Amino acid sequence: MTDIHTIRRALAPDLESINSLIADRLSSTNPLINEVIGRYLSHKGKQLRPMMVVLTARLLGASVSDRVIASAASIEMLHNASLIHDDVIDQSSTRHNAPTINAMWDNHIAVLVGDYFVSSALQLVISTADLRAIETIASLGRLLSTGEMDQIHNAANNSISEESYFEIITHKTASLFVACVEMGAYAADADSRKLDIMRRFALLFGQCFQIKDDIFDYFHSDSLGKPTGNDLREGKVTLPLIHALGRTDYPGCRDAASLLARGSLNDDEIASLIRYAIEAGGIDYAESTLLRLRDKAAETLAELGPDADTTPLLTLLDYIIARDK
Repeated sequence: MTDIHTIRRALAPDLESINSLIADRLSSTNPLINEVIGRYLSHKGKQLRPMMVVLTARLLGASVSDRVIASAASIEMLHNASLIHDDVIDQSSTRHNAPTINAMWDNHIAVLVGDYFVSSALQLVISTADLRAIETIASLGRLLSTGEMDQIHNAANNSISEESYFEIITHKTASLFVACVEMGAYAADADSRKLDIMRRFALLFGQCFQIKDDIFDYFHSDSLGKPTGNDLREGKVTLPLIHALGRTDYPGCRDAASLLARGSLNDDEIASLIRYAIEAGGIDYAESTLLRLRDKAAETLAELGPDADTTPLLTLLDYIIARDK
């Protein structure tokens, strides 16, 4: 496993400032909002996104100023808003091994709190006085929603292709990582060439993140907090199965395609599709795709030149590829 702890320790003071700012900006005169948000913020995730904002700013020559901290905090708040709303949509009861807001209270409160996070993120990014950063935050929710709607549309119309898969994960996952490096680059006043390099790197980073997440769904793991085959239960067909279904000459392919076309699947049918995806080489293909994208991402960062210390961002990338949850 790639060691991320060294980076996290190096960024500890910055992350503490980011988390303090988030807590301050989310504070309210309403006791219920404070209780819900207090409980939610007590269970933090990996915080990869604010880390990417800070690391990008540093890589491009900026000190970690109030502007960088505000940029990272606004990204993290918008990300959390999307998670809160996702938990409602997916009817999830746990996240980070803790009860979700919708499980502890109800969907009504969860949606309102998610909206509160969105508004607070928008308010905070205004403090950067950078219209580019404001545009990034304002348009991000649109991209995330588009990705989710594309996935729902494709599932309803049984539209399955590798091209459409990458379009979906670019919108619903990679766009958030692209926003992170944009915020860091803007805070560093980076030129357009460096901004383009960072955007291309973040796109590949986000695609790797989602592919790895999708691979998890084909194997049972208590640490992930979701059942195997959850994506298929929701009608989501991801890269391993997409590749396996493309192997029309492989035994069982026609049966798997017919099964998938039924729509609603029981546990045995889901298990059958997972088994086929694994046997037909879908996992191997997804993992080889991860390595290909990783190499491309490293080549992209190398365009910054030999003096650029890209090691922390590449370490983050290696971490998300090697992680087990």
